[in-house]
Amino acid sequence: MFEQLEALLKEASAALAAVSDGEALRAWELAWIGKKGRVTEAVRGVSALPKEERAAYGKRANEIKVALESAYAEAETQVRERELTASLAQGEIDITLPGRPLTQGGLHPSTQTLRDFYRIWATMGFQVYHSRDVEDDDTNFTLLNIPPHHPAREMQDTFYTTKPNVILRTHTSPGQIRAMRQLGENGTRPIRVILPGMCYRFEQITARSEVQFHQMEGICVGRNIHMTDLKGTVAEFARMMFGANAKVRFRSSYFPFTEPSMEIDVECFLCGGEGCRICKYSGWLEIAGSGMIHPTVLENGGYDPNEWSGFAFGMGPERITMLKHAISDIRYFWANDLRFLSQF
Repeated sequence: MFEQLEALLKEASAALAAVSDGEALRAWELAWIGKKGRVTEAVRGVSALPKEERAAYGKRANEIKVALESAYAEAETQVRERELTASLAQGEIDITLPGRPLTQGGLHPSTQTLRDFYRIWATMGFQVYHSRDVEDDDTNFTLLNIPPHHPAREMQDTFYTTKPNVILRTHTSPGQIRAMRQLGENGTRPIRVILPGMCYRFEQITARSEVQFHQMEGICVGRNIHMTDLKGTVAEFARMMFGANAKVRFRSSYFPFTEPSMEIDVECFLCGGEGCRICKYSGWLEIAGSGMIHPTVLENGGYDPNEWSGFAFGMGPERITMLKHAISDIRYFWANDLRFLSQF
Protein backbone atom coordinates (compact mmCIF):
# COMPACT_ATOMS: atom_id res chain seq x y z
CA MET A 1 0.00 0.00 0.00
CA PHE A 2 2.85 2.39 0.79
CA GLU A 3 4.42 1.58 -2.56
CA GLN A 4 1.14 2.50 -4.26
CA LEU A 5 1.13 5.88 -2.48
CA GLU A 6 4.66 6.64 -3.65
CA ALA A 7 3.80 5.60 -7.18
CA LEU A 8 0.71 7.81 -7.04
CA LEU A 9 2.83 10.78 -5.95
CA LYS A 10 5.34 10.20 -8.73
CA GLU A 11 2.62 9.85 -11.39
CA ALA A 12 0.70 12.93 -10.18
CA SER A 13 3.85 15.04 -10.07
CA ALA A 14 4.79 14.03 -13.60
CA ALA A 15 1.30 14.85 -14.86
CA LEU A 16 1.40 18.26 -13.14
CA ALA A 17 4.77 19.05 -14.69
CA ALA A 18 3.27 18.49 -18.14
CA VAL A 19 0.47 21.01 -17.60
CA SER A 20 0.84 24.09 -19.82
CA ASP A 21 -2.47 25.99 -19.64
CA GLY A 22 -5.35 26.75 -17.32
CA GLU A 23 -7.73 24.25 -18.85
CA ALA A 24 -5.28 21.35 -18.40
CA LEU A 25 -4.55 22.50 -14.84
CA ARG A 26 -8.23 22.35 -13.92
CA ALA A 27 -8.46 18.87 -15.42
CA TRP A 28 -5.46 17.76 -13.37
CA GLU A 29 -7.04 19.09 -10.18
CA LEU A 30 -10.24 17.11 -10.78
CA ALA A 31 -8.31 13.95 -11.62
CA TRP A 32 -5.95 13.96 -8.66
CA ILE A 33 -6.92 16.13 -5.69
CA GLY A 34 -10.60 16.89 -6.37
CA LYS A 35 -13.45 15.34 -4.37
CA LYS A 36 -13.29 12.20 -6.54
CA GLY A 37 -9.58 12.43 -7.40
CA ARG A 38 -7.20 9.50 -7.14
CA VAL A 39 -5.23 10.94 -4.22
CA THR A 40 -8.44 11.79 -2.36
CA GLU A 41 -9.67 8.21 -2.87
CA ALA A 42 -6.34 6.87 -1.60
CA VAL A 43 -6.70 8.92 1.59
CA ARG A 44 -10.18 7.54 2.13
CA GLY A 45 -8.88 3.95 1.65
CA VAL A 46 -7.24 4.01 5.06
CA SER A 47 -10.37 2.46 6.58
CA ALA A 48 -9.78 -0.77 4.63
CA LEU A 49 -6.36 -1.41 6.21
CA PRO A 50 -5.61 -3.34 9.39
CA LYS A 51 -5.66 -1.15 12.49
CA GLU A 52 -1.91 -1.40 13.06
CA GLU A 53 -1.20 0.07 9.58
CA ARG A 54 -3.80 2.82 9.50
CA ALA A 55 -1.86 5.50 11.40
CA ALA A 56 1.28 5.30 9.30
CA TYR A 57 -0.64 5.01 6.02
CA GLY A 58 -2.97 7.88 6.85
CA LYS A 59 -0.07 10.12 7.81
CA ARG A 60 1.80 9.46 4.58
CA ALA A 61 -1.34 9.79 2.43
CA ASN A 62 -2.11 13.19 3.96
CA GLU A 63 1.50 14.33 3.45
CA ILE A 64 1.26 13.40 -0.23
CA LYS A 65 -2.06 15.23 -0.61
CA VAL A 66 -0.70 18.38 1.06
CA ALA A 67 2.42 18.26 -1.11
CA LEU A 68 0.37 17.93 -4.27
CA GLU A 69 -1.98 20.76 -3.25
CA SER A 70 1.02 22.99 -2.64
CA ALA A 71 2.49 22.02 -6.02
CA TYR A 72 -0.88 22.73 -7.64
CA ALA A 73 -1.02 26.25 -6.14
CA GLU A 74 2.47 27.01 -7.38
CA ALA A 75 1.68 25.65 -10.84
CA GLU A 76 -1.53 27.71 -10.94
CA THR A 77 0.45 30.91 -10.31
CA GLN A 78 2.93 30.07 -13.04
CA VAL A 79 0.21 29.21 -15.57
CA ARG A 80 -1.63 32.50 -14.89
CA GLU A 81 1.57 34.48 -15.35
CA ARG A 82 2.32 32.72 -18.66
CA GLU A 83 -1.22 33.33 -19.93
CA LEU A 84 -1.10 37.01 -18.90
CA THR A 85 2.25 37.49 -20.61
CA ALA A 86 0.93 35.85 -23.77
CA SER A 87 -2.22 37.98 -23.68
CA LEU A 88 -0.23 41.20 -23.29
CA ALA A 89 2.12 40.22 -26.09
CA GLN A 90 -0.78 39.41 -28.39
CA GLY A 91 -2.66 42.64 -27.65
CA GLU A 92 0.37 44.90 -27.39
CA ILE A 93 -0.46 48.60 -27.88
CA ASP A 94 1.58 50.63 -30.31
CA ILE A 95 2.10 53.83 -28.36
CA THR A 96 3.38 55.59 -31.50
CA LEU A 97 -0.10 55.50 -33.06
CA PRO A 98 -2.20 58.68 -32.70
CA GLY A 99 -4.81 58.49 -29.97
CA ARG A 100 -8.54 58.75 -30.46
CA PRO A 101 -9.59 62.40 -30.68
CA LEU A 102 -11.61 63.69 -27.75
CA THR A 103 -15.08 64.81 -28.71
CA GLN A 104 -15.60 68.43 -27.78
CA GLY A 105 -18.97 69.81 -26.81
CA GLY A 106 -20.28 73.13 -27.98
CA LEU A 107 -22.90 75.76 -27.35
CA HIS A 108 -26.40 75.16 -28.68
CA PRO A 109 -27.05 77.34 -31.76
CA SER A 110 -29.82 79.18 -29.91
CA THR A 111 -27.39 79.95 -27.08
CA GLN A 112 -24.83 81.25 -29.57
CA THR A 113 -27.41 83.60 -31.06
CA LEU A 114 -28.52 84.77 -27.62
CA ARG A 115 -24.92 85.61 -26.77
CA ASP A 116 -24.68 87.59 -29.99
CA PHE A 117 -27.79 89.46 -28.83
CA TYR A 118 -26.18 90.22 -25.46
CA ARG A 119 -23.01 91.50 -27.12
CA ILE A 120 -24.79 93.71 -29.66
CA TRP A 121 -27.31 95.21 -27.27
CA ALA A 122 -24.62 95.78 -24.64
CA THR A 123 -22.84 98.09 -27.09
CA MET A 124 -26.05 100.16 -27.14
CA GLY A 125 -26.31 100.34 -23.36
CA PHE A 126 -28.87 97.57 -22.69
CA GLN A 127 -28.40 95.33 -19.67
CA VAL A 128 -29.69 91.76 -19.33
CA TYR A 129 -32.67 91.23 -17.03
CA HIS A 130 -33.91 87.68 -16.37
CA SER A 131 -37.58 87.26 -15.56
CA ARG A 132 -39.51 84.18 -14.42
CA ASP A 133 -40.84 81.38 -16.66
CA VAL A 134 -43.89 80.72 -14.47
CA GLU A 135 -46.09 83.80 -14.36
CA ASP A 136 -49.41 84.93 -12.99
CA ASP A 137 -52.21 85.74 -15.41
CA ASP A 138 -52.28 89.43 -14.44
CA THR A 139 -48.62 90.07 -15.25
CA ASN A 140 -48.67 87.96 -18.41
CA PHE A 141 -51.84 89.56 -19.79
CA THR A 142 -53.83 92.11 -17.77
CA LEU A 143 -51.02 94.51 -16.86
CA LEU A 144 -49.93 94.44 -20.52
CA ASN A 145 -53.29 95.90 -21.55
CA ILE A 146 -54.78 92.46 -22.32
CA PRO A 147 -57.69 92.17 -19.86
CA PRO A 148 -59.81 88.99 -19.53
CA HIS A 149 -61.80 88.15 -22.67
CA HIS A 150 -59.60 90.44 -24.79
CA PRO A 151 -59.38 89.02 -28.35
CA ALA A 152 -55.57 89.20 -28.23
CA ARG A 153 -55.53 86.32 -25.76
CA GLU A 154 -56.69 84.06 -28.57
CA MET A 155 -53.39 84.74 -30.36
CA GLN A 156 -51.47 82.78 -27.73
CA ASP A 157 -52.68 79.31 -26.71
CA THR A 158 -51.67 79.22 -23.06
CA PHE A 159 -50.41 76.41 -20.82
CA TYR A 160 -52.35 76.71 -17.55
CA THR A 161 -51.29 75.03 -14.31
CA THR A 162 -53.44 73.42 -11.62
CA LYS A 163 -52.99 76.53 -9.48
CA PRO A 164 -55.49 79.30 -10.33
CA ASN A 165 -54.10 82.18 -12.40
CA VAL A 166 -50.65 80.57 -12.63
CA ILE A 167 -49.43 79.88 -16.17
CA LEU A 168 -46.30 79.29 -18.23
CA ARG A 169 -45.47 82.62 -19.80
CA THR A 170 -46.51 82.89 -23.42
CA HIS A 171 -44.04 85.68 -24.19
CA THR A 172 -41.25 87.57 -22.44
CA SER A 173 -43.35 90.75 -22.35
CA PRO A 174 -44.44 90.32 -18.68
CA GLY A 175 -40.80 90.97 -17.87
CA GLN A 176 -41.45 94.56 -18.96
CA ILE A 177 -43.65 95.14 -15.92
CA ARG A 178 -41.20 93.52 -13.52
CA ALA A 179 -38.19 95.37 -14.97
CA MET A 180 -39.94 98.76 -14.88
CA ARG A 181 -41.09 98.26 -11.30
CA GLN A 182 -37.76 96.95 -10.01
CA LEU A 183 -35.22 98.97 -11.99
CA GLY A 184 -37.29 102.11 -12.57
CA GLU A 185 -37.53 102.78 -8.82
CA ASN A 186 -41.17 103.90 -8.81
CA GLY A 187 -40.93 105.61 -12.17
CA THR A 188 -38.01 107.85 -11.34
CA ARG A 189 -35.19 106.34 -13.42
CA PRO A 190 -34.75 105.62 -17.15
CA ILE A 191 -34.03 102.02 -18.04
CA ARG A 192 -32.68 100.06 -21.01
CA VAL A 193 -32.89 96.29 -20.66
CA ILE A 194 -33.22 93.12 -22.71
CA LEU A 195 -35.17 90.19 -21.28
CA PRO A 196 -34.17 86.81 -22.78
CA GLY A 197 -35.94 83.57 -21.88
CA MET A 198 -38.03 80.57 -22.86
CA CYS A 199 -41.71 80.92 -23.81
CA TYR A 200 -44.41 78.27 -24.01
CA ARG A 201 -47.47 78.04 -26.24
CA PHE A 202 -49.83 75.17 -26.94
CA GLU A 203 -49.45 75.33 -30.70
CA GLN A 204 -49.22 72.92 -33.60
CA ILE A 205 -45.61 71.92 -34.27
CA THR A 206 -44.55 72.80 -37.80
CA ALA A 207 -41.40 73.84 -39.66
CA ARG A 208 -41.96 77.40 -38.38
CA SER A 209 -43.54 76.95 -34.92
CA GLU A 210 -42.85 75.00 -31.72
CA VAL A 211 -44.51 74.62 -28.31
CA GLN A 212 -41.42 76.09 -26.65
CA PHE A 213 -39.03 78.66 -28.02
CA HIS A 214 -36.68 81.41 -26.96
CA GLN A 215 -37.68 85.02 -27.13
CA MET A 216 -35.89 88.21 -26.24
CA GLU A 217 -37.78 91.28 -25.15
CA GLY A 218 -36.21 94.70 -25.02
CA ILE A 219 -37.45 97.98 -23.55
CA CYS A 220 -36.14 101.49 -23.32
CA VAL A 221 -37.90 104.00 -21.07
CA GLY A 222 -36.90 107.64 -20.65
CA ARG A 223 -37.94 111.17 -21.37
CA ASN A 224 -38.49 112.24 -25.00
CA ILE A 225 -38.25 108.73 -26.46
CA HIS A 226 -39.79 108.67 -29.96
CA MET A 227 -40.57 106.22 -32.77
CA THR A 228 -37.48 107.41 -34.65
CA ASP A 229 -35.35 106.19 -31.73
CA LEU A 230 -36.94 102.75 -32.03
CA LYS A 231 -36.44 102.53 -35.78
CA GLY A 232 -32.83 103.69 -35.63
CA THR A 233 -32.00 101.33 -32.76
CA VAL A 234 -33.50 98.25 -34.43
CA ALA A 235 -31.95 99.09 -37.81
CA GLU A 236 -28.55 99.34 -36.16
CA PHE A 237 -29.09 95.96 -34.51
CA ALA A 238 -29.93 94.41 -37.89
CA ARG A 239 -26.77 95.79 -39.46
CA MET A 240 -24.62 94.48 -36.60
CA MET A 241 -26.36 91.10 -36.68
CA PHE A 242 -26.67 90.44 -40.41
CA GLY A 243 -24.09 92.73 -41.97
CA ALA A 244 -23.78 96.33 -43.03
CA ASN A 245 -25.87 95.74 -46.17
CA ALA A 246 -28.80 94.06 -44.41
CA LYS A 247 -32.12 95.34 -45.75
CA VAL A 248 -34.78 96.13 -43.16
CA ARG A 249 -38.41 97.11 -43.55
CA PHE A 250 -41.05 98.22 -41.07
CA ARG A 251 -44.73 97.27 -41.30
CA SER A 252 -47.56 98.67 -39.23
CA SER A 253 -49.11 96.10 -36.91
CA TYR A 254 -51.01 95.77 -33.66
CA PHE A 255 -49.92 94.68 -30.19
CA PRO A 256 -52.06 95.54 -27.15
CA PHE A 257 -49.05 96.67 -25.11
CA THR A 258 -47.61 99.09 -27.71
CA GLU A 259 -49.11 102.03 -29.57
CA PRO A 260 -48.28 102.56 -32.36
CA SER A 261 -46.97 99.10 -33.23
CA MET A 262 -44.93 97.73 -36.10
CA GLU A 263 -43.25 94.55 -37.26
CA ILE A 264 -39.66 94.43 -38.47
CA ASP A 265 -38.55 92.29 -41.39
CA VAL A 266 -35.13 91.43 -42.79
CA GLU A 267 -34.63 90.34 -46.35
CA CYS A 268 -34.68 86.51 -46.50
CA PHE A 269 -31.11 85.23 -46.67
CA LEU A 270 -32.25 81.75 -47.70
CA CYS A 271 -33.64 82.82 -51.07
CA GLY A 272 -32.07 86.27 -51.49
CA GLY A 273 -35.48 87.89 -51.44
CA GLU A 274 -36.89 85.80 -54.28
CA GLY A 275 -39.32 83.86 -52.08
CA CYS A 276 -39.18 80.42 -50.43
CA ARG A 277 -41.16 78.19 -48.06
CA ILE A 278 -39.62 79.69 -44.91
CA CYS A 279 -40.39 83.30 -45.83
CA LYS A 280 -43.78 82.26 -47.23
CA TYR A 281 -42.58 83.32 -50.68
CA SER A 282 -42.55 86.98 -49.66
CA GLY A 283 -38.79 87.51 -49.75
CA TRP A 284 -38.85 88.82 -46.18
CA LEU A 285 -38.67 87.16 -42.78
CA GLU A 286 -40.07 88.75 -39.65
CA ILE A 287 -37.45 89.12 -36.93
CA ALA A 288 -39.22 91.30 -34.38
CA GLY A 289 -42.40 92.93 -33.21
CA SER A 290 -42.07 96.40 -31.76
CA GLY A 291 -43.74 99.67 -30.90
CA MET A 292 -44.00 102.54 -28.47
CA ILE A 293 -44.94 101.31 -25.00
CA HIS A 294 -48.65 101.84 -24.39
CA PRO A 295 -49.39 104.54 -21.77
CA THR A 296 -51.41 102.01 -19.74
CA VAL A 297 -48.44 99.63 -19.61
CA LEU A 298 -46.12 102.47 -18.61
CA GLU A 299 -48.50 103.37 -15.81
CA ASN A 300 -48.72 99.75 -14.66
CA GLY A 301 -44.92 99.71 -14.59
CA GLY A 302 -44.84 102.70 -12.25
CA TYR A 303 -44.17 105.52 -14.74
CA ASP A 304 -46.21 108.63 -15.41
CA PRO A 305 -47.01 108.45 -19.17
CA ASN A 306 -47.32 112.24 -19.26
CA GLU A 307 -43.61 112.57 -18.44
CA TRP A 308 -42.10 109.29 -19.61
CA SER A 309 -42.19 107.36 -22.86
CA GLY A 310 -40.46 104.33 -24.24
CA PHE A 311 -40.28 101.65 -26.88
CA ALA A 312 -40.31 97.86 -26.75
CA PHE A 313 -39.37 95.07 -29.13
CA GLY A 314 -39.39 91.30 -29.10
CA MET A 315 -37.51 88.84 -31.31
CA GLY A 316 -36.88 85.08 -31.59
CA PRO A 317 -33.31 83.71 -31.54
CA GLU A 318 -34.32 80.51 -33.34
CA ARG A 319 -35.81 82.37 -36.27
CA ILE A 320 -32.77 84.60 -36.57
CA THR A 321 -30.48 81.57 -36.33
CA MET A 322 -32.45 80.04 -39.20
CA LEU A 323 -31.76 83.15 -41.22
CA LYS A 324 -28.03 83.20 -40.51
CA HIS A 325 -27.42 79.50 -41.19
CA ALA A 326 -30.06 78.72 -43.83
CA ILE A 327 -31.92 76.29 -41.54
CA SER A 328 -35.25 75.29 -43.03
CA ASP A 329 -36.98 73.66 -40.03
CA ILE A 330 -37.26 75.08 -36.51
CA ARG A 331 -37.90 71.58 -35.13
CA TYR A 332 -34.19 70.79 -35.49
CA PHE A 333 -33.44 72.99 -32.48
CA TRP A 334 -35.22 70.66 -30.03
CA ALA A 335 -34.67 67.23 -31.66
CA ASN A 336 -31.21 66.83 -30.02
CA ASP A 337 -29.85 65.34 -33.25
CA LEU A 338 -26.06 65.45 -32.98
CA ARG A 339 -25.75 65.57 -36.75
CA PHE A 340 -27.43 68.99 -36.59
CA LEU A 341 -25.92 70.29 -33.34
CA SER A 342 -22.32 69.32 -34.20
CA GLN A 343 -22.38 71.76 -37.12
CA PHE A 344 -22.33 74.64 -34.66
